[in-house]
Amino acid sequence: MNPLQERYSEEIAQVLSKYPADQKRSAVMPLLYIAQREHGYVSREQFAQIAEILEISATDVAEILGFYTLYHDKPEGKYRLQVCNDLPCALRGADQFLEGVCDHLGVKPGGTTQDGLVTVEAVMCLAACHRAPMFQVQSSEGIAYHEDQTVESAARLVDSWRATEVE
Repeated sequence: MNPLQERYSEEIAQVLSKYPADQKRSAVMPLLYIAQREHGYVSREQFAQIAEILEISATDVAEILGFYTLYHDKPEGKYRLQVCNDLPCALRGADQFLEGVCDHLGVKPGGTTQDGLVTVEAVMCLAACHRAPMFQVQSSEGIAYHEDQTVESAARLVDSWRATEVE
């Protein structure tokens, strides 16, 4: 039994019980979620542990992780501010919004603020094109959507996170 399976044996068993034994590879996303929940990302060691549990290759696990914006393979900011810049959002100013937020925080898209609090990412389609510029925030509290944003409103949100960190 590998370390991930040892730590979460009951939860993993419960997930696997939902799938036929010959299709347990379908449990890759719930196991990625379990692995990521602990540290905010899935390490290379955990790729291998998930692969071992599901009897697939670590590359198969990495492909799934790389496809979805909700999974991460390295530690980054406590808050992930993900700006949708798909075409409909771009037509409503998402690219300028992303640039403004990055300028305000002193990072480039994909970068993390010096205090390690915020990682800003461009992502595709968050399904709120009519409310762009918009972004989602991933944090330990879950996922929150913020629609009809301005650089100033996003900056106020980041300032509120920083104020909470100081307390």
